[in-house]
Amino acid sequence: MTTFLRFLDGQRPRYGVLDGQMVYPLVRGTPFGAFRRGREGRALSEVRLLPPCQPTKIIAMAVNYPTHVRDGARHTGSETNVGEPQPFLKAISCLAGPEDDIVLPPGAGPVHYEGEMVVVIGRQCRRVAPEKALDYVLGVTCGNDVSAREWQRNDRQWWRAKGSDTFAPLGPWIVTGLDPMNLGFELRLNGQTRQQARTSELIHGVPDIISFISRYMTLEPGDVIYTGTPGTTDEMRAGDVVEVEMEGVGVLRNRVRGG
Repeated sequence: MTTFLRFLDGQRPRYGVLDGQMVYPLVRGTPFGAFRRGREGRALSEVRLLPPCQPTKIIAMAVNYPTHVRDGARHTGSETNVGEPQPFLKAISCLAGPEDDIVLPPGAGPVHYEGEMVVVIGRQCRRVAPEKALDYVLGVTCGNDVSAREWQRNDRQWWRAKGSDTFAPLGPWIVTGLDPMNLGFELRLNGQTRQQARTSELIHGVPDIISFISRYMTLEPGDVIYTGTPGTTDEMRAGDVVEVEMEGVGVLRNRVRGG
């Protein structure tokens, strides 16, 4: 089990390995192949964390928990077919890191949290069978699929409802060796638990999601898949603090502010 992260070394983004409370920069390679970590570490409290990978694609799953089916229909204005996976794309530019602010766009109306487990692809993946899909996963991390509900309901496309700047918080790091099929996680708003689930409850599990997506688009190392949110979501307001905590990973924490 290894914990990978990205951080700013001066003005230079670098990958590193977290060992306890110390960050050891990678002096050769990346988490997606052979690598070597340096011997000299820095205290975690002294580094600024970045999103833990640089995806070429951010993919998210619509309505992938039984507890979210009714809530999902309310936000989209239509019933969702859950007979097969329902992925959609979020803009790369909406990626946000640990401790980055979630910025509420002017005129967006209610903007909701969606706490999720995120899987990180470890190697190029195309037309993979479900039984082989987990071989292509580097690890897992926490995510928040931030959603502007009025835009989601009224626009023809979800480009701004799901893809506005800062609408994809990710982190704080990637942990390898965990079972993505059975992890507990929760979302807290200002310290109060608002969402709670286990990934064993997913309608479409990680192998089926990866296999389905890879039929139509090639997944590259570092690509991320937000696997779906459980239960009922609610509005975030300026000044709120949102935390997504996942078993075996840690806490993704972001403050909300007005744009």
